[in-house]
Amino acid sequence: MLKNLDPVLSADLLWTLAAMGHGDDLALVDANHPAETIASATTSGRLIRLPGLTMERAARAILSVLPIDDFEPEPVRRMQVVGDPAAIPAVQQAVQRELDKALGKASPAAGIERFAFYEAARRAFAVMQVGDPRPYGCFLLRKGVIAGEPG
Repeated sequence: MLKNLDPVLSADLLWTLAAMGHGDDLALVDANHPAETIASATTSGRLIRLPGLTMERAARAILSVLPIDDFEPEPVRRMQVVGDPAAIPAVQQAVQRELDKALGKASPAAGIERFAFYEAARRAFAVMQVGDPRPYGCFLLRKGVIAGEPG
């Protein structure tokens, strides 16, 4: 255990988040997602598993350390519901609340069609699969920067 660090943030998860660069995407996906297949095509080639967690709990931990890109209009994307792209399932609403809280403002996740999501996830830095079985709990988070002086 480390002080002031969410215990959900495992060593593998922290390595992945730290290794990502500005503009890299993290695919945060539910238990139903073909995560192993897609993870093998990512930059890291790694699948990080977070079993036994809800999607919003995993998102809260990740957003506690991952800066979200504020140079782009759609730095967070969510998988759209097939046949009803305007629908926002409960799992997406819960993650949206965590996102808004972390960013300190409303920042709606943009919808992306299912197969377009799979393609974008293949181009991500890594895939993190949460044990949450609720469908459409799939997100892409684009990493931002933490600016400062060296020292």
